[in-house]
Amino acid sequence: MTRRTWIGWQFVAPFLAVFALVFLAPIVYSVYLSLYRTRLIGGTSFVGAENYTKALHDPQFWSAVGRVSLFMVVQVPIMLLLALLIALAIDSGRLYGAAFFRISIFLPYAVPAVVATLMWGFIYGDRFGLVGNINDYFGVHLPDPLAPDLVLASIGNIVTWEFVGYNMLILYSALRVVDTSLYEAAAIDGAGQWRIIRAIKLPALRGPLLITTMFSIIGSFQMFTEPVVLKTIAPNAILTYFAPNYYAWQLSFGGQQYNYSATVAVVMGLITMLVAYLVQARAVRKAG
Repeated sequence: MTRRTWIGWQFVAPFLAVFALVFLAPIVYSVYLSLYRTRLIGGTSFVGAENYTKALHDPQFWSAVGRVSLFMVVQVPIMLLLALLIALAIDSGRLYGAAFFRISIFLPYAVPAVVATLMWGFIYGDRFGLVGNINDYFGVHLPDPLAPDLVLASIGNIVTWEFVGYNMLILYSALRVVDTSLYEAAAIDGAGQWRIIRAIKLPALRGPLLITTMFSIIGSFQMFTEPVVLKTIAPNAILTYFAPNYYAWQLSFGGQQYNYSATVAVVMGLITMLVAYLVQARAVRKAG
């Protein structure tokens, strides 16, 4: 190898070392754990793919996967649509106080997820929170947002409140780099605002929308903080297998099933990769 090549490797070596330590090593170790099983009698033994077979036939695991899949199908489009509408409104130049509005929408993203979930959890409370206060003051009986049949929608509201500003900022940044000559040409042709949005702005947002969609899909499958925090407020609504990551956490720290927990994590990682790839491939094929 030439001296110039060695210099290049020296520059990237620190990154590669950190990447291998904090990214590749945990994945390899998780796969290693998933191939073993620890028993009270006999200790730890190699079982091959038995843990994966168990996961594929585990109704609790697939119930958790189905729950986050439903969450993804409903919450992600709503959140991205809100982010798109807000970004278009701010970019239009017709919104009074656009700078303040932009910061206000983005501000919830700066709130830690634990704090946001606790805050909304106490708002949702029908005995101690805002819902309970409204019930007492007006003498009504609003549905309990932390009931088992509504808690997933309540979590969707929390996640939307947290991340709509983050996605809005990505879309708004993409709109700000659109060539202004396109707007000038559209104005000369007599195009209205809706025509400009359809012909100029939306095509410019295809790439950013794909990125935000991918991030949102991955985030949906990684649901963890909200169920963990809400479990203390609504113990009857949050099951131990409410979400795959929460299920893996319960298996590991609640049931001492470290090997099976690692298996669930690996399978969930593969499912997330597959869904993200299919969405990306479909988007690229439609764009082509």
